Amino acid sequence: MRKIIAALQISLDGFIEGPQGELDWITGWEDEFEVTPEIDACILGGGMYPGYEQYWTSIIANPDGVLELTGRPATQGERNYARFAARTPHFVVSRTLKATQWDVAQIVGDLDEIAKLKDRPGKNMHLVGGATLVSSMVEAGLVDELRLVVIPIILGAGKALFKDVRHRHALTLEAADRLKSGNVRLIYRVGPH
Repeated sequence: MRKIIAALQISLDGFIEGPQGELDWITGWEDEFEVTPEIDACILGGGMYPGYEQYWTSIIANPDGVLELTGRPATQGERNYARFAARTPHFVVSRTLKATQWDVAQIVGDLDEIAKLKDRPGKNMHLVGGATLVSSMVEAGLVDELRLVVIPIILGAGKALFKDVRHRHALTLEAADRLKSGNVRLIYRVGPH
């Protein structure tokens, strides 16, 4: 059976964005998760989807342009991921969104549909975010692996990755790596030893 891998960048104190949604502390997306070769689909929440689509499609449209969200041009890793994202199916979990603008994205209504997708043949699936969906999928037992790239910054406040998790979940450390960027990648298997 394919795995669902939640792969996200977090601050040292566990936030995925600052108090006002700021992401300026994230220096770029270079697939430090090493997830793209092993996935054939992405999953994300309806709250995250519009900004995600806008970000990656703007890189496709103008690879050398300054990005509105970050105020800087895309890195080579971001350009690579944008091309990957443009050809990879995306499943958007939402009860309120009715349609997507991106032809690689489709709306799925709930986690039961994600469970059915997980049971289909294929490569692993990347749970992109946001925090609410990650928490819900961890609680539902749908996440098999966490790949967290910890950025060496303390934000003090913001959107906590696991704030909506209500139960204890055992994790097994599979790998811990110091990356060239100075970030640390932690890979955990979700579930008991």
